[in-house]
Amino acid sequence: MENSLHQALSAAVLHLLRPLARVLLNHGLSYGAFAELARKAFVMEGFEYVARSGKRATISSVSALTGMTRKEVKRLRDLSGASDEPASERYNRAIRVISGWVNDPEFNDPQGEPAQLPVDGSHSSFSALVKKYSGDIPPMAMLSVLESSGNVLSKDGAVELKERAYLPSSTPLDKINILGRDVAELIGTIGHNLETEPGQRFFQRKVSNTTVSAAALPEFRRYSNQRSQELLEDYHAWLSAHQVDPQACDTDQARYVAVGVYYTELSG
Repeated sequence: MENSLHQALSAAVLHLLRPLARVLLNHGLSYGAFAELARKAFVMEGFEYVARSGKRATISSVSALTGMTRKEVKRLRDLSGASDEPASERYNRAIRVISGWVNDPEFNDPQGEPAQLPVDGSHSSFSALVKKYSGDIPPMAMLSVLESSGNVLSKDGAVELKERAYLPSSTPLDKINILGRDVAELIGTIGHNLETEPGQRFFQRKVSNTTVSAAALPEFRRYSNQRSQELLEDYHAWLSAHQVDPQACDTDQARYVAVGVYYTELSG
């Protein structure tokens, strides 16, 4: 039973991680950065998990729970949050490639500026640059990444650095914050419903259909947008009528509550 539960959990985690990985790749967060954040999350939740059980949360207990060494648990517990030390800047291979191009004399012109590099070659080439600063990433894959971000221009077998600041896209920070907050709330709701008694479960439903006519989708998007907006405005009015001033009352009287609605569609 436990083995089948772990298999189901593994399949569910992989399913939810793929769209997350897509977002991370689109915005330049490398696997190394993600792995560091995942370890940090396990440690943070590990301390809370032990504390909720009524036991004293220690480095040793969290180490046993997470499978990490005590040294690693201590390091991650003391590590500042991602906003204080952007993991993406430390791990992103594209940044290392550009930095090497700018600072390594092997890839500079006589004036000390980033040289125009031939794509291929064992020395002073773009392939050599990628191999030196990006490890096992194929040069053509890195070239594609840098072209997409507008950092380089490739023409006639040569590559020119056009922009030194690596910005994979114009990332809308407010929308990225929504990713962290809203997805965490949905997962938190599902986790709550997995653990609590039926009478205490939060509402979590969706409607779906796998055979809707593609021609009808624009009309349904308009319809669902309108109805969903009306529903949310109704909820907003109800919540506004029942809110309290958190500065003028006991903190237990003011609670955060949210209801979310989303739309998605898949082709094929």
